[in-house]
Amino acid sequence: MSVRELVVLGTASQVPTRHRNHNGYLLRWDGEGVLFDPGEGTQRQMLRAGVAAHDVHRICVTHFHGDHSLGLAGVIQRINLDKVPHPVTAHYPRSGQRFFDRLRYATAYRETVALAEEPVDTDGPLARTPGYTLEARRLSHPVEAYGYRLVEPDGRRMLPDRLAAHGIKGPDVGRLQREGSLKGVALEDVSEVRRGQRFAFVMDTRLCDGVYALAEGCDMLVIESTFLDEDEELAVEFGHLTAGQAARVAREAGVRHLVLTHFSQRYPDPDEFGRQARAAGYEADLTVARDLQRIPLPKRRA
Repeated sequence: MSVRELVVLGTASQVPTRHRNHNGYLLRWDGEGVLFDPGEGTQRQMLRAGVAAHDVHRICVTHFHGDHSLGLAGVIQRINLDKVPHPVTAHYPRSGQRFFDRLRYATAYRETVALAEEPVDTDGPLARTPGYTLEARRLSHPVEAYGYRLVEPDGRRMLPDRLAAHGIKGPDVGRLQREGSLKGVALEDVSEVRRGQRFAFVMDTRLCDGVYALAEGCDMLVIESTFLDEDEELAVEFGHLTAGQAARVAREAGVRHLVLTHFSQRYPDPDEFGRQARAAGYEADLTVARDLQRIPLPKRRA
């Protein structure tokens, strides 16, 4: 059975708290797992969340600040210790290659798994699989940073009433889907486009074109909201977003489910992020992320 869900491993920004581990997020996308920004402590959070090294097929690092990358060493070594039976691919800003190298080989261990390095240095597609296209967009932060986006190919939904009107039933339906036409009836005559799902992951950044491009039309947007709106000047200075800014992006982009995360330790009440997001006019599904939470992707659009 296919599963599409976000497993939240950590929600803290620069400094962890008693209740918030450093960053870490696993996206389960059918049979694949994409691990985003494994900060310090990610390996232990995976254990607590029931996530195994075998679940990781791809690692995506937005940038090389410690709260987004210090967990790489442990995760990579665990992948090798457990002899994960499939290749694993890592994406990260090319300008941070020296940091990735240091983390990958931070200590001695035996390499047993093929870990492919595919660094990012430009906007656009990074990988294409039958289930999705992975894209990257440049963000605005004091160090080079990229956000990531998964786009599922559009499919087609068969329309029973039109099939019946053309007398197509049983095995002929499958044949029509495979061949594109049958007895003078085109596939487009008896079906409609089923829009593929879209997921975006946006971490440390000011407002910029990349944020909007990543968020556009997403079924789920996971986005940093390090600061509350009253501290917008700090957000701009240090290259971050506020809850209200993140919510306005989601509203304008038509996001169906907004997930706020990456909270500064200065705020003890995470619910205030949700209140400010609503005050900014975002009315669709909203989650203020908490560690070890599982958030299913929305059902497909009708």
